[in-house]
Amino acid sequence: MNKQQAELLNGIALAYIGDAIYEVFVREYLLDKGLTKPAMLQKNATKFVSAKAQAKIISAMDEVDFLTEYELTYFKRGRNAHSKTTAKNTDVVTYRISTGFEAVVGILHLTQQKERLQEFWDFSLKTIEADLV
Repeated sequence: MNKQQAELLNGIALAYIGDAIYEVFVREYLLDKGLTKPAMLQKNATKFVSAKAQAKIISAMDEVDFLTEYELTYFKRGRNAHSKTTAKNTDVVTYRISTGFEAVVGILHLTQQKERLQEFWDFSLKTIEADLV
């Protein structure tokens, strides 16, 4: 997929791939930290991938103007997208913010912005790492 095609995707599609990419980042990080027991992996992964965690990261990013205008465009596209799925363990607003978060990861991945995606991950890690067991 080229950049132009990626930029035309709807917010849900971007969040779909962004969710998968972010999940891989988290899983690799946890394994690298030496966590191997399934219960601990799941418990700690949830601290990164839950809608509440992703909303917390976006809030922290907003406080320091971390997101570029380009990224904000795709965050809003994801946040404002109408999804058929419903929030499981959170309110609708938090769920939509997390969809926006995942959409940013998706657009960065699909447009091959690897350095910026790493910066995004590093910021996310710093924001959530203090909550790890």
